[in-house]
Amino acid sequence: MHEIAFTIFGVSVHWYGLIIAVGIILALVLARFTAPKRGFLKEDPLEWILWIFPFAIIGARLYFLIFNGGPWGWAALAIWNGGLAVYGSIIGGALGAVVYCLVRKKNFLNVADSAVPCLALGQGIGRIGCYFGGCCYGVEVTNPSLQWFPFSVEIDGVWHYSTFFYESFFDLLICLCLFFMLKKVNNKGVVFGAYLVLYGIVRAVIEGIRGESLMLGATGIRVSQLLSIILVLVGVGVIIWRVLSQRKAVKGEIK
Repeated sequence: MHEIAFTIFGVSVHWYGLIIAVGIILALVLARFTAPKRGFLKEDPLEWILWIFPFAIIGARLYFLIFNGGPWGWAALAIWNGGLAVYGSIIGGALGAVVYCLVRKKNFLNVADSAVPCLALGQGIGRIGCYFGGCCYGVEVTNPSLQWFPFSVEIDGVWHYSTFFYESFFDLLICLCLFFMLKKVNNKGVVFGAYLVLYGIVRAVIEGIRGESLMLGATGIRVSQLLSIILVLVGVGVIIWRVLSQRKAVKGEIK
């Protein structure tokens, strides 16, 4: 894999980091269209990112360190060497959004509805960086007829399921689905719940064929797969709660 995109003033810029940056920028562009759907200004996402991004980076690193068993000390700060987990960034970013909403007195579900299509877009683009980083691939593919990209990818002479490509593809589909839901569904929180369900299902399936996964101690349980199932259940719960709340409000108005 060609990890280095270019070198400027002696500093190497990696494809992985560059693609992640592109994903963040495009997610912010999309947010200018999704934010007004929930009553925000087009400029508001620029403030959101200032609150959410630091929490997302810290969460992504801590998630990796905790379930990978380190490295700790000063080495824990070396994120440029890799070691960031998507789920950690989602958890950290959600915490950052909660803090923002508490400080700015905003409705979390409105912010979440506006943000999740952009989050899915950023994830979809960011996963492309895994191709250049040579990471997040699946188990070995031994059938020669299946050894072709994008179904599989060759890593150090060995073919593996290109799970990063699968996730990227489905993340972009989720982005489109949530974007159109945001235009049609006014019940706040339903779009957020749909993201939890859709992404949870996709990630739970893909984690089953990942070649490298963070494990829950010696249990053999894949942490991200377990968390994916929990997200699906939470997402279903959020959707049911919001639908029932809306029906109750409508009945109250009729009375």
